[in-house]
Amino acid sequence: MLIVAGRLVLDPADRDAHVAASAGAVRLAREAGGCLDFAVSADPVDPGRVNVFERWTGAAELRAFREGGTGDDTDVDFSRIVAFEIAEYLVPDAP
Repeated sequence: MLIVAGRLVLDPADRDAHVAASAGAVRLAREAGGCLDFAVSADPVDPGRVNVFERWTGAAELRAFREGGTGDDTDVDFSRIVAFEIAEYLVPDAP
């Protein structure tokens, strides 16, 4: 399993619009083969923070989704992201 998790930092005035614009990409990801979970959400404490969480059956499935060219993130203005910290974590299969 592969987990992608982290945060985006935006101007607080841009945060909710970013989360709303991400809805199409979230919907497509959740329908994609190998997607176990996918969320883009406003942080309840920090008004400029967006939390990102994805869980995939593996790296190949994530790569297929990203390379699929769905184009459903066209409403997302990535230029508004001030900073980000996103990491991928490979979770080995349980014995």
